[in-house]
Amino acid sequence: MAKILGSKEEFENEVLKAGVPAMVDFFATWCGPCKMLSPVIDEIASEMEGKAVVVKVDSDQLGELCAEYNIRLLPTLVFFKDGKEVDKIVGVAEKEDIIEKLNSLA
Repeated sequence: MAKILGSKEEFENEVLKAGVPAMVDFFATWCGPCKMLSPVIDEIASEMEGKAVVVKVDSDQLGELCAEYNIRLLPTLVFFKDGKEVDKIVGVAEKEDIIEKLNSLA
């Protein structure tokens, strides 16, 4: 299950300082497509454990991060390598495509 981050400090520690590629699912509890994607993100988090960090950020709770990473639509998946944003998927994506993107960052 993907961890929901609760602060900017947690984001920095879990994502930016991760020694492996990271993916952040920016979502909202009221967002229908986000609800559809949520179980897929949780599966990916389990499958990629040890190889990549997969976490979630509630856009209503951490709006400052959404502004910082220019999140305009939900869900948005942001991919990080070595603490830097390297790619983004806006909208619902296929599980295989998300895993392929994470594996390409390893």
